[in-house]
Amino acid sequence: MSRESHLRALDPFLLTVATPGQYLGGEWNTVAKAPRPGLLRVALGFPDAYAVGMSHHGLRVLYELLNALPDVAAERVFAPLPDMEQALRARGLPLTTLETMTPLAECDLVGFSLQYELCSANVLTMLDLGGVPLHASARGPGDPLVLAGGAGAFNPEPLAGFLDLVLVGEAEEAFPELVARLRDLDRARLSREALLRELVRTCPGWYAPSLYTVEQGRAVPRYEDVPAQVERRVVRDLEAAAHPRAPVVPVVQTAHERVTVEIMRGCPHACRFCQAGAVSRPRRARSVDTIVDIAEDCYRATGYDEVGLLSLSTSDHPQFGELVGRLDEVFAPRGVSLSLPSLRVDAALSAIPERVLSVRKGGFTLAPEAATERLRRVINKPVDDDDLLAGAQAAFRAGWRTIKLYFMVGLPTETDDDVDAIPRLAKRVAALGGRGKRSSVHLSVANFVPKAWTPFQWAAMDRPEVLAAKQARVAEGLGRGRSRVRYRGHDVQASILEAALARAGRDWGPVVEAAWRHGARLCAWEEHFRPQAWQAAFASQGVDPEAVACRERTVDAPLPWAHLSGGLSEDRLRADWQRAREGAASVERETPSRADRV
Repeated sequence: MSRESHLRALDPFLLTVATPGQYLGGEWNTVAKAPRPGLLRVALGFPDAYAVGMSHHGLRVLYELLNALPDVAAERVFAPLPDMEQALRARGLPLTTLETMTPLAECDLVGFSLQYELCSANVLTMLDLGGVPLHASARGPGDPLVLAGGAGAFNPEPLAGFLDLVLVGEAEEAFPELVARLRDLDRARLSREALLRELVRTCPGWYAPSLYTVEQGRAVPRYEDVPAQVERRVVRDLEAAAHPRAPVVPVVQTAHERVTVEIMRGCPHACRFCQAGAVSRPRRARSVDTIVDIAEDCYRATGYDEVGLLSLSTSDHPQFGELVGRLDEVFAPRGVSLSLPSLRVDAALSAIPERVLSVRKGGFTLAPEAATERLRRVINKPVDDDDLLAGAQAAFRAGWRTIKLYFMVGLPTETDDDVDAIPRLAKRVAALGGRGKRSSVHLSVANFVPKAWTPFQWAAMDRPEVLAAKQARVAEGLGRGRSRVRYRGHDVQASILEAALARAGRDWGPVVEAAWRHGARLCAWEEHFRPQAWQAAFASQGVDPEAVACRERTVDAPLPWAHLSGGLSEDRLRADWQRAREGAASVERETPSRADRV
């Protein structure tokens, strides 16, 4: 079916679904390549709604990178909202890419960016709607290869039965290598298994779950030429790495509507709960000149009036002060503001607000995570209350009206005193806004979730009733000061599910499928999360999610992800887990000097 024919088929009901523009494509800066012999069509799938996926930087990178290759057409596809899914099913219409309305089943590759465990069921929705057999074992020569990558790829085992290939690490070099290798191979003469063997043998970083069996909790290769340990791919030269210069401009509202420039990858710190920092090692930064050049190109190509700087710890860029000054100089006269997320709480924090006067005064975001010095040592995030308060006060003085604070409950070794300190500190920050002023603190309290390839991968998560009590304790501790502190606690049921999926093995594939068949859709959205669908799956499969999420593991226990490679070896992670239980700081810290940052 042509693009025009598919749009005509959608026309009778499109205005009956929410935000129909998200299903039409045709946005500014899209690339639509006409079919021709030899053209490899890649569907870049984001297993969440358009509003979320269109703001994802990794998708933008791959879209522009792959479309720059002459024989590759990269197209986008997102998870439909439930009303659109029902409409497609009722009319027998497939899920298609946005650029050419090609059904997923007719693409050569379908790749998913796995960013969040609660999006697992969406992968099945998209495959099924797109006409692709759910199970990798059921696909034949005419079916696309189903790929996955992203943060969730560091433990893809719950989805292993649905995926042909998984990329462990960064994609800018690995994905084009895979495409080139596919072109070299005579796919018509190779069985699907032989093709996968050849790809993982010659393309480092790619993992084919079907080529491994699980023995005593560990994945073991079935063939001698298949790697026992899959190498993590790392782009060593971030300065030369691909970056979108003309990102697609959405036609409907999305999560982040701004130019996004990745200024640094990795993090100089070693917070023990942080998977993103662990698996993105080592720290690599782009130069100020390159960042400004990228920002200008993206501004000219999009017309956005805000530039956001992307990294795990923005103010730890080695030339942060110079960078902000240059961007302010270039964009302030144009009425373009800067967005500075992920600011480090340290002695340099109070100097930042006065330096970035052109920043739109929305929320000034700080993430102490813990509110006592003892617990901060345990999580290896040394934050000084005086630095935090000085930074917040400087932000209020510079015109910010909202301070966003992020904490967690349920961290290893946490006590009631650690929990009680959260509302006390939030109220101290709120008091800095002064009386009678329209200032406030937005306090977000997440539930600690142990993740693979961190020192806390062996830690137990608190039981749901304990987490609920801790969230209630924070709310009660705010007391009268709550009028100046807006509090939001994360859903406990969703957090337990996230932890179970983050730590589960291949045996959880049937659980994900059962939940999907019971109606699990867009579980990361509060309005769509259906705990009963997962409870039905747990009952039908005879599993207990708390047994996976809330059990401390011994350091010699088999880990489902041990055959993949993260940022640190298991020996070093074990040593740091022991230091955490002793309340000692990590030896892994690489802290830049204050002069580097301000």
